[in-house]
Amino acid sequence: MNVLVIEDEPKLAELMRQGLDEDGYTVDVAYDGQEGLDKALQNPFDLVIMDVIMPIMNGVEVCRIIRKVKPELPVIMLTALDTIRDKQNGFEAGADDYIVKPFEFMELLMRVKAHTRRPNNNIGSEQLIKVSDLELDLDLKIARRHGREITLTAKEYQLLDYLMRNKNRVLSRAEIAQKVWGLNFDTGTNIIDVYINFLRKKIDMSSERKLIQTQVGMGYIFKEN
Repeated sequence: MNVLVIEDEPKLAELMRQGLDEDGYTVDVAYDGQEGLDKALQNPFDLVIMDVIMPIMNGVEVCRIIRKVKPELPVIMLTALDTIRDKQNGFEAGADDYIVKPFEFMELLMRVKAHTRRPNNNIGSEQLIKVSDLELDLDLKIARRHGREITLTAKEYQLLDYLMRNKNRVLSRAEIAQKVWGLNFDTGTNIIDVYINFLRKKIDMSSERKLIQTQVGMGYIFKEN
């Protein structure tokens, strides 16, 4: 697994590089936003970890561009900005995860493993999952509805894959957090609701039939009928 760390504090960048290297990851480091963006777009990374406040270009701008060019590339924001508005800005820019400094390296490592875990797409000879009029292409990592192609980010794809495989079953936020993010659900974060809304805008907004439905007090259900 190839990981890009974009961090302007050399000591912290080196600590992350060493820690990830010891766990078997190949790590490259960039020390400002522009250098990080160039490396992210020009090289085949499996994950990007980036600060937000950086020289030349901030992490939110970098993330937006990465998301447009490489929507499948997971991005973890690692920053001292800790307000709900800061987190919302990060997720809306396309971040898959958001960790606040100071942090425990073990937590970062767990989240890296969760985001670089390859989904098990080899279920028999299945190459498509179809629910109602929505198709999920397991090879191209895209969805199609009414013949319209829908581009997904890495985390949106994983979430939609999980929802579709568990159609017509109510899924709690805790279950979704564990299965999709690989983490225990934190009641202080709205990351699951944010990503459900992202999917709804892409999947349901232009269709009369709403596939992703909320079960108040229980979670979400992907309804076939």
